[in-house]
Amino acid sequence: MGLAEIDVDLGEEERSIQSAVHKFAAEVMRPAGRHLDRLANPGDVIARNSVLWDVFEKYRGLGLEAVNADPALVGTTKLARIHALVQEELGWGDAGLAISLAVAGFPGMFARLVGRPELIERFAAPGNREIGCWAITEPNHGSDVLGFNQSFFADAKIHADCIATKDGDDYIIRGQKAAWVSNGSMATVATLFCTLDPSHGLRDGGVALVPLDLPGVSRGAPLDKLGQRALNQGEIFFDDVRIPSNYMIVGAEAYQMVVEMVLTMANAHMGVTFVGLARAALEHSLAYAQERIQGGQPIARHQAVKMKLFRMFQQTEAARSLARRVFVYNATQQPQLLEYSIASKTFCTQAAFDVAHTAVQVFGGNGLSREYPVEKLLRDARASLIEDGCNDMLSLVAADKLC
Repeated sequence: MGLAEIDVDLGEEERSIQSAVHKFAAEVMRPAGRHLDRLANPGDVIARNSVLWDVFEKYRGLGLEAVNADPALVGTTKLARIHALVQEELGWGDAGLAISLAVAGFPGMFARLVGRPELIERFAAPGNREIGCWAITEPNHGSDVLGFNQSFFADAKIHADCIATKDGDDYIIRGQKAAWVSNGSMATVATLFCTLDPSHGLRDGGVALVPLDLPGVSRGAPLDKLGQRALNQGEIFFDDVRIPSNYMIVGAEAYQMVVEMVLTMANAHMGVTFVGLARAALEHSLAYAQERIQGGQPIARHQAVKMKLFRMFQQTEAARSLARRVFVYNATQQPQLLEYSIASKTFCTQAAFDVAHTAVQVFGGNGLSREYPVEKLLRDARASLIEDGCNDMLSLVAADKLC
């Protein structure tokens, strides 16, 4: 069984889009996610004949780009709700693929935000098939690159691993981004967060759109990891990579503000995505508990299992309510409230992990078997407690916004 949709404000168009994306998630994402998860070599995930490319092609076929470009919807609460519904359904289908599809649009999103016609034409024109990545973490810098309001952010003793230096009308990029760059090994364009003035630690950074076919760009092998194996991640090296200065879209004066803005957006997306995963774990458990016989009856009739299932239901619906409210608010209101996005990300990813963990317990020994879906959900959820900023560090950033 599936959970009821109790958002009474949804209109016919929103429910129609939700239904179409749910069908895509069930028929395309889930089978592809299972297949990609079981590949022993993470390089095979992005191989030319990989089913991953079918996922991208069929996702484009949903026509969501046209919805996003509808002038009657741009900036409205309705469009924000549609985005939240879409991302939740994608997370229900496969969280790793959901993140890959979302990050692929980063360069186009930034080009539109900046509003320069030449950048929109290059990176965000209708039908653009570029695949983006968010290149922010470095070998020696993980969640600290997001700690814009922490005292260490401007510490001159902290040395960045990726630096862009002005050279006439160009910038020259030198250094490395970490193996955790989502879409890193397959992206065609990087939304690169780098350091411009290393004398101020991480504070004086910049954001550049960097085509990854430029001379001096190289990649490491795709990362072999515990969960979200359908999400390609890999390191990127920049050896005197030259870009025109107009590709540096954010300078040092606005860098901290942009880090906060992107973190607000990304954490809100993570919240709704992992509500989808929690839903999936709960629905699998409800169905299995009706089928599995122990003690002469379905385990759903045992009080201990009933209590587990209801607790999972509570956690999922509480997370769903928080995630949607935060997503819609921060997509439509100014100023955005980062502390709410972080609350959504940290609460919903923890809820997803807890629900997936309990799902394994409901399945018992079968929950440990790769024949059943919940062990994958547990691994995928575990990754979410660290990605897009580990929950501990994010909580400190949010607490400083409150205090």
